[in-house]
Amino acid sequence: MEPRRRRIDQVTDPAYVQDLDSLSMDELRDRRRVLDDLDTEFSFYRRMLHGRMDLLSFEMRRRSGEETRTLIEALPQILADGIDGPSRNTIPRDLSLTLPELVGSGNRSIDRVLGDDFLTHLPSFDDGELEGIQTMLTEAEQQVSAQRRSIYNVHDRINEEIARRYRDGLADAADLLKKQ
Repeated sequence: MEPRRRRIDQVTDPAYVQDLDSLSMDELRDRRRVLDDLDTEFSFYRRMLHGRMDLLSFEMRRRSGEETRTLIEALPQILADGIDGPSRNTIPRDLSLTLPELVGSGNRSIDRVLGDDFLTHLPSFDDGELEGIQTMLTEAEQQVSAQRRSIYNVHDRINEEIARRYRDGLADAADLLKKQ
């Protein structure tokens, strides 16, 4: 029996986009839904990492004397804007999204990074520990961002196949109305 693979590993496997022209429209749409779900999940993880990075950055600035407020005083601003100002993308794409379970089995690096009680212990970490955590968060964010780019690439390939079918008359746009 083959071990169960993570969805991210399945969709980034070159076999996931091989012979797309042989798949039914329903199969293509199912694959695209999986990619949409993964994008939502990885976007959530990325936002969580950025939040921690913003909190850590604030704490490091506070310790260096660049910031006079306490973390509790600054928390509303940090949570609303991030340490570097408001996000450019403040309109949610899907208000009905289901948030992914934050902590899974603990086997994934993202589970280990986001599964601890970071905020509770932030003031008690020494400067060296803060630097180590910053490195760990930065590496995790880079990994999540790279995986999201991979998801987008596969999503683009599937969308190209769907568009080709409509363009070449191999799919009927009227079928979209029947699906709703």
